[in-house]
Amino acid sequence: LNKAQQTVVETLIVLDVHGRDVVKTLMNAKVNSVTDFDWQRQLRYYWEMPEDNCFVRQTKSRIEYSYEYIGNGGRLVITPLTDKCYMTLTGAMHLFYGGNPQGPAGTGKTETTKDLAKAVGVQCVVFNCSDSLDINFMGRYFSGLAQCGAWSCFDEFNRIHIEVLSVIAQQILTIQNALRDERKVFTFEHDEIPLNPRFGTFITMNPGYAGRTELPDNLKALFRPISMMIPDLSLIHICRCRRAI
Repeated sequence: LNKAQQTVVETLIVLDVHGRDVVKTLMNAKVNSVTDFDWQRQLRYYWEMPEDNCFVRQTKSRIEYSYEYIGNGGRLVITPLTDKCYMTLTGAMHLFYGGNPQGPAGTGKTETTKDLAKAVGVQCVVFNCSDSLDINFMGRYFSGLAQCGAWSCFDEFNRIHIEVLSVIAQQILTIQNALRDERKVFTFEHDEIPLNPRFGTFITMNPGYAGRTELPDNLKALFRPISMMIPDLSLIHICRCRRAI
């Protein structure tokens, strides 16, 4: 196998192992109804009418598949922690909020967000935040995201100065209110711009690190938090061993 084919096989193994574990869980729980929570909590794909399109469902959330060309990339090994993070992020999108995975380094905060974007076929732009960002740049950035319907994951979001964070909260709130009102065009930073309903914004943080800013309350209210911890390494090792075979 060449490198591209090997990547495809590795990705199929990861998804197949997860599918096997899901079936075992459903059998052990004796799930026999589509309304059971063990079934509802899974990331599921449906072709629905009258939209005549693919939608991704999880619990109460319903996200339209975006068909973004992601390329031949790998997929994250799905652990119970990944599933819980997925439920939090999709639930946040359902309520027109953002997601806020937080925890120590190496727990998969950014990678889980990127992998969920792959699962729903949407472009996810990872942005590494710093204390040099200003409100004008962030306004232009959010304007572009709202118009093209991409997701953005702001890494180390609490490195931004508190004065800038307060303005960012108002910018995000303006877009979220426009999404709730199902507007096609809305006013953002004194300009009339089109709104793509696929817009999504996520932030990751390492709380307690030196030089980090405490988020203002009006910004915290716009994101649903989830605490990330060390994942189940045994399951990851199983997938890696299967890849090697």
